[in-house]
Order: sequence, then structure tokens, then C-alpha cells
Amino acid sequence: MTNPTATDPTLLARIGDHMMWGIYLDFSRYIIAAGLMFAILLVFKSWANSRRIQERRAKATDYRRELLSSLRTVFFFAVTTISTMLLRDAGVIKLELHEFSTWILVAQIGVMVLVHDAYFYWLHRTMHHPKLFRTLHLHHHKSRTPTPFTAYSFSVGEAVLEAAFVPLFLLMTSLAGIAYAGMAVLFFIWIQIVRNVMQHAGVELHPAGWVDSKWTDWISTTTHHDLHHSEGRYNYGFYFTFWDRWMGTEHPEYKQRFREVAKPVVVSRGLAEKLSISVMAVLATSATLHSGLQTMGLSLI
Repeated sequence: MTNPTATDPTLLARIGDHMMWGIYLDFSRYIIAAGLMFAILLVFKSWANSRRIQERRAKATDYRRELLSSLRTVFFFAVTTISTMLLRDAGVIKLELHEFSTWILVAQIGVMVLVHDAYFYWLHRTMHHPKLFRTLHLHHHKSRTPTPFTAYSFSVGEAVLEAAFVPLFLLMTSLAGIAYAGMAVLFFIWIQIVRNVMQHAGVELHPAGWVDSKWTDWISTTTHHDLHHSEGRYNYGFYFTFWDRWMGTEHPEYKQRFREVAKPVVVSRGLAEKLSISVMAVLATSATLHSGLQTMGLSLI
């Protein structure tokens, strides 16, 4: 008997819609977050230079490689979007699009971030195994001096493994009988790309004193991840410093290196004006992308 789903035009149409939605969503997230960070560092050049972590600068070939491989990563993230939405359509994944209370949204986002932090640490550390590094993770480490566009610069294998987190997480929560809010997932993926771009900015974005306060020391900084790119053997964590400290993999000079480049927060009138221009530029870009999506019957949310 012929499998009707093999040539089902409705199924093919859904796959096409999900693929387009996934590509535009991930491309928009990447280009908005990385583009805004790049613009800020360009507009506030003197501010950025005073906080630059490495003396070495990325070259044009680095930017070209990062942008091209990031487009490939967007494709694989879109494929996971297809799998997630089709599993939801089939009732396997419980992903609800109706409104949830604020407390439930906050709790679900928090749980997702914590689980992703553990997933990232152990995946990252595993990819550094000598038998896996060249195949999976070497491409990302070609960016020894990270830029905002390094955020999605992965090999095919790493892109698949990174993208797999969301459908795997939602499958686990669904099997446990927990329905996740679509809005919680949306917030999570935006948090993920913003933090990713911040970690690869090449400039310390966190203010002086961050690593010396009990209220903020557990949150990772740009220096924390930049040391991983420049030296490789330490700092496998992403959002937080928990896992590196528990597992003894934090760089022994991390706090000292941070203090050398971090500066107090000072906002002058000129700085505020330039920042407002940058924000307006990214809002205009976001609005343009959103209008394009609506024209195609899609939406960023």
C-alpha cells in the first residue's frame, strides 16, 4: 500500500511553510543581533577599543568565513524548526500557542536556559575531545579573535548538534506531560542569540566589578568566552560560570584578565545620542524584516 503522506500536498505545504518560517526567523535573529552589536562597536569605536580583550584583530577573511558558514547554520536551524513543528502537528510535542501567565512564562524560560547551559557545557567539552575536535569544532575555533558574526560560525556537525537542543528539550518535557508555551520558546531563542553575540563581541561589555560581586559573578562575561577562543583549554560554559567552577575548567586568570579590560559604566550625552541612533537603525531593520514576513504570510512570532 502506498504511504499517502509521501505525496500529501498538505504535508508538503506545511513543510514548506515551516521551512520558510524557520529560515526567516533564524536569519532575522542572527542578522539583527550580530548586526546591531557590530554597528555599536563600529559607532562607539573609541569606547570599544578601550575595552578590547585581544590585541589581534579579525581579518576580512575571518568575517567572510563566519558569514558564509552562518548562512549554512541558519539552514540547519530551520530544519530543526520543521521537525519541531511537524512533531507538534502530530501531537508528539506539546507546544501551546495560547497565552500563559507571566509566572509560568518566566519559570519555563528559566528552566530552558538552565538546561541549555548544562547541554552546552557538556556538548562543548565533548567536542574538544581529540577524536572529535577536528570534525566538529575546529571550524568555530578558526575564529581565534571572535567577532559578533562568530556566533553562528559552525561546522555542519556542530550546527546540527546545537540546533537539536530545542526539539530534544521539548520532546523530553512533552514526555513528562509538560506543555511548553510557544512564547517561552521564542523568548529563549532570542536570549540565546543575544548572549551568543555578546560572548563573541571581542570587547568586554560587562562593567568593572562584575566578577567581584556575588550578585553577578555567576553570570558569564565576554572575557570568559574570549579566553576559550584564544587558549582553548578552559571556559566551556555559556550563560553561567557554574559548570566550569564545579568541573575545575575555569581559566585560572579569568578574573584578573577581566579586571584588566573592564571599565565602569559612564554614559555621556554623545554616547547616548549615538546609542539612540543605533537602536533606531536596528528597529527600522526589524520592522522591514517583519513587514517582509507578513507579506509572505509569516511572522517572527
